[in-house]
Amino acid sequence: MCCTADQNHRCDENDIWTGRTKAPSIPRATYGTAQKMRAAVSHKFGRNHKLGTQPWSEHPTITGKFIGNPSLSVTVSQYMVSLRRRKVRAGEAVTSARAMDEATMKHLWDFAWATPRKEYGPMSRKRKAENPAEWAGFVICMMLLLLYLVSMICLLRYDEALRITWADITFQDTTTFRPADFRVKLELPFRKTHQYGGIAPFYIYPDEERPWMCLVRMFAVWWVLARERCENLDGFIFRKKIGTDSISVNPTDGMTSDAFLECFLNNLLDIGADPRPYGTHSFRQGGCQFLYKVCRWDFRDICDWGGWAENFDNPGTIFKYLLSWNDNPREQREHYMNPNRPRKDPCHTCGRTCHCA
Repeated sequence: MCCTADQNHRCDENDIWTGRTKAPSIPRATYGTAQKMRAAVSHKFGRNHKLGTQPWSEHPTITGKFIGNPSLSVTVSQYMVSLRRRKVRAGEAVTSARAMDEATMKHLWDFAWATPRKEYGPMSRKRKAENPAEWAGFVICMMLLLLYLVSMICLLRYDEALRITWADITFQDTTTFRPADFRVKLELPFRKTHQYGGIAPFYIYPDEERPWMCLVRMFAVWWVLARERCENLDGFIFRKKIGTDSISVNPTDGMTSDAFLECFLNNLLDIGADPRPYGTHSFRQGGCQFLYKVCRWDFRDICDWGGWAENFDNPGTIFKYLLSWNDNPREQREHYMNPNRPRKDPCHTCGRTCHCA
């Protein structure tokens, strides 16, 4: 089959035509690439050719006729299992992106507020090569911090966060005029799981105990900074980066996914974190863990907040978000049963320092 043949040709150790092992100079695609190839082919057959999502099988009454999606056949599924096994044996670590945690977000928050403003205008290639650490200034760091937080707190995919516009944001206040009653309403006109509307809005309140996780505070900061660059706030919230510390004034000139990933990895290098385990999906995964482990949200509330409650047909997805061996460990294994293990930071609500708080 074409799907298996292409994956074999690009990802396998053996050549599809000769059956021999490929030369070391020939690049091999990873297992993650093979998964993306299969997903793309499945979408093509299912959506464009209207073959649906049923497995590829022979027609029960018409001999020689096959129905269903060829990419979901038993042959392709068996090959993917075999490919993963061989990749692991060859030493490739088949893993997902590491989840972003609160401690790393605090480091990014501290670094952003300590970053000075840079001069307006483009930077020459010579200056970029001589000063690679000066890739962004205060304004860009604040925009990125808001992008990190909205992706993490609202459990958004990175492409959904990048497409947020100022028209999707509403600053709301009550008659009490207390800071705790102020909130931000985020209404998304699109989501991967809600392509035909019916998206529930996000109501975000201030987090005075954790300013580095306060999305309302960052929206307010970026509103002030964006008004300095743009007279009228419309179009995309996250704009194309201009120079080291400015954004595009064109409302339709949004930040691309490649630019976001490059800035994110550079930001991790700024705080001394290894950027290799992280990816654009780290914030959605980290948001699930933050709401469950730190905020003590109920499992069903997380599913409802993230948009999984209406079509909860794959519980394995949310489980993978909550638990992954690639994430930073919460506790050393030697202390699991240790009655004298070190105490945790005090709970902001009850003040307890035990691990069950």
